[in-house]
Parts: sequence; C-alpha cells; structure tokens
Amino acid sequence: MIALEKISRNFSYFAKTECAGSSDLYECLSYEIAKDSSLLTLASKIPQGQPIPNLFFASVHYLLETSESIELMSFYKSFESNTRNPNEAFPYFKNFCLEHEEMLISLFQTKLVQTNEVRRCAYLYPIFTEIYARHHKPLALIEIGTSAGLQLGLDQYAYQYNEGMVVGKTNSKVLLTSDNKGTALPGSIKEIPLVSNRIGIDLHTNDLNNVEDVKWLQALIWPEHTERRTLFNAATEVVQDLEIELIDGNAVELLEEIVQKISPNSIICVFHTHVGNQIPHVQKELLVKTLHTISQGREIYHVYNNLFDTNLHRDYFFKNTFDEQVFERPDGHARWFTWK
Repeated sequence: MIALEKISRNFSYFAKTECAGSSDLYECLSYEIAKDSSLLTLASKIPQGQPIPNLFFASVHYLLETSESIELMSFYKSFESNTRNPNEAFPYFKNFCLEHEEMLISLFQTKLVQTNEVRRCAYLYPIFTEIYARHHKPLALIEIGTSAGLQLGLDQYAYQYNEGMVVGKTNSKVLLTSDNKGTALPGSIKEIPLVSNRIGIDLHTNDLNNVEDVKWLQALIWPEHTERRTLFNAATEVVQDLEIELIDGNAVELLEEIVQKISPNSIICVFHTHVGNQIPHVQKELLVKTLHTISQGREIYHVYNNLFDTNLHRDYFFKNTFDEQVFERPDGHARWFTWK
C-alpha cells in the first residue's frame, strides 16, 4: 500500500501541474482530497503503477453516469451545461465516494488509465511525415498502450496548426487543432504518409463496439473537456472503418514476434504517448534493449514520451547507427507542443 503522505503530494501536484487552467473541478477536488485522510485511504487501494488521481476521478465519473446523485452531477460539465461553483463540490464528492466505496475499489482493481487522447496525433503527425519523407516506404505503426487504437488512425485525420492551413486528410470527420510554440513545421506535413500496418498492444485493449468499454473511455475524459469528447466520438467513427490489429498482452515481450511478421518494405515505427510512466523500470530497460536487438536486422523508429523523462523523443536505430530528436514536453492533452 502506498503511503498516504505520498498520495497526498500526488494529488497536490496533479492539481497544480495538470488541472490548473484545464479543469477547475478536478483542481478544487484534488486539493481537498490531498487533505482528507478517508479519501486518501480509499485512493491507496489503487494498484501501484497506475496514475492515482486519473484513475480515481475516472472511476467516480464512470459511476456517476448511472447514479442518481443529482447534487454531485450538477458540478460536472459532462452532465450539466450550467454547472455549480466547483469550490462547493467537495462535500458531495466525498459523500458519493464513501457511499460507493466498494464499487470504486472494484473499478480500481479492474480498470486502467487508457486515455485515448486523439489530439496527441497533432504532434505525432509531423514526426511520422518526416519519417515517411526520409524513406519513401509505408509505415508499420505499432502502438504500445493503445487502448482502443485511436492514434493508429493518425493518417486519417485533418490537422490545423496555429490557425493556419489545414493539412492531412482535409475531408476527414476529425479536425485536430494545436499550437506549435517552436520553429516552423517541416514541409513533409503536406504529404500524407502511407500506412501498411496498424497494430495496437495493451494489457487490456478496448473494443469500440463494446458499450462498457466506450463508457469507460468517455469517463476518462475530464468533465469540462467538451471538445475532447466530440473528437473522441468522431475519431471512433473513423477508426471503426480501419483495419487495426489489437493485441492483449505485454508489448515488450511481444514486440520481436510482431516485427517478424511485418514486410521488409515497411518502416517500423513503435510509439507510445503518456504510457511510459506506467511501465516498470526493468521493462523500460528491456524495451530499449529489444529495440536495439530488432535494429540489427531492421530499421526501426521509437517515438515516445514519459519513459525516462517528460520530453517527446524520436529515436532511430539501425545496426550501429543511432539518431535522436528531442522535443520539449508537450501539453498533456496536446493543446500545444514545441517543434524544433
């Protein structure tokens, strides 16, 4: 069991660095939870390795949809258009948690934080277009921690940066907007990369045709983030029409076997966003070792963040050649990033 003091710091940090300016409700609740021993004790039931505040709030959000707690729902933008002052929410929130303690613990033990933040494709897209322009070969996309695989459809979306021209698949149902705070994006963004494989791996993948899986993915979206919900629903429609292979299992252990099945005419691109912090350190080291092993016979790219630091990385391996590109930490929900 994680020490309550550590969990308290976790919620305070979450309020300050993640929620401020993004979710007034979760910011207020996080600061209050950090001072409340009964809710900290409840949060301690969350398995080690899972982002505690995210799983805690998503579990409450999930239960709220089918509850009759009108008082607490009145603070959630996902349920009410005219919400009450978030500073008044904590007593109702605490009562709800204590009344549903057993159900929350069950969710803590069975659910994972698998946010399908499709907007993160906005900073992945320029990276993958550069890879495609460099090799002129189709990309074999392998996503670790894929959840339902929405990011595997990155070539099927339209993109607009800094309110400029729209690039990508301009007639797509999904338009992803993001601000680039760095240097000019590469000219490669004007050409949509060809994708030969879309493979997603997760300890538990989510099926977009399963009502309960979709309900959980929606619960992971923060209450005030109306646009994120709209994008999720639109991206779901797009991805359901794609040929995507979703695999349940440990990606580090399965990677070599999966790569062997990919045509040598494709460039292998392993990627993951905001997942690395959930991977045990031993597995992180093994992942890098596995990529080096694969690179002795195949060119391979690794695009990721939150593995050993919070920066965004693009690593290239082939035999004894290693090349890397490092970008500053992007916004967690990809509202902005910094190209260089």
